[in-house]
Amino acid sequence: MPDIYKPIPAYLTEKRNIVQLVLFTAVFALVFINVYEPFGVNVWFKVTRWQLLLYSSLITLTGVLVVVLSRIIMYYVSRKNTLNYWQYLVWVLAEVIFMALFYAVYIKFMLHDERFFPDLVKLSVQNTALLLLLPYSVTWLYFSWNDKNRKIAEMAQGLAPSDQSKLMIPFNDEKGVLRFSVKMDNLLYLEASDNYVSIFYLNKEKVTRFMLRNTLKNLDDVLKGTEMVRCHRSYMVNCDKVKVIRREKEGIRLEFDLPSSIDLPVTKTYLENVMKAFSHFTPLAED
Repeated sequence: MPDIYKPIPAYLTEKRNIVQLVLFTAVFALVFINVYEPFGVNVWFKVTRWQLLLYSSLITLTGVLVVVLSRIIMYYVSRKNTLNYWQYLVWVLAEVIFMALFYAVYIKFMLHDERFFPDLVKLSVQNTALLLLLPYSVTWLYFSWNDKNRKIAEMAQGLAPSDQSKLMIPFNDEKGVLRFSVKMDNLLYLEASDNYVSIFYLNKEKVTRFMLRNTLKNLDDVLKGTEMVRCHRSYMVNCDKVKVIRREKEGIRLEFDLPSSIDLPVTKTYLENVMKAFSHFTPLAED
């Protein structure tokens, strides 16, 4: 279960994916209405199946306008502010409610349904939840699968695992936009601070920093399978650049082979992972 305060994946608010979601939802809604016949559609008119298809198509397209307008607003809002999971879920719930109200009003006042209006609203909410949440779930899974494949391709860059030192590591911001790339051989460590991550790397033999708006947790997921390993709540290190592991009163420290003195702490939470990365070492004992 994702952290509800964590930003949603950037692919959910990409323009191309929004268009695909709207189109798939419209097609699903049309098939759903004609096959499942919710909302009492089978008693709206005494018409043939083809006439019902035409009427339901018009109603479906009108209802899907709620989704279209909602996703346009979401697209522009996400360009200025990052949406969290809980905000996205509330947004989807609002789409369900507004579309359900549209169908309930249409059935009651346009088709003159004699049922009690609150009952129509309740039925409409149930059916609209199915009508929207099913295609939303399918498209989310598809977008996630597609995004993972894209990231794997970016990470691989056609290089063998044994040649990771030449691998260009892409760093995307919290919205999924590529902001920075650096060779693994030049990457030293990452340091988290609030909603930003500082990327420390070698540039002409000098330690240089690049600030990226993202979280270390997000980058930890992306960098799995590389030489980068989490050693602290606020740090990730390039194992290949660590030359000394020493134990002090304060705990374990990782030291880099650099002209300037740089060492990073290892907390107990991440000690086992760090020692696995340096598999030829025996874990240092704690007092």
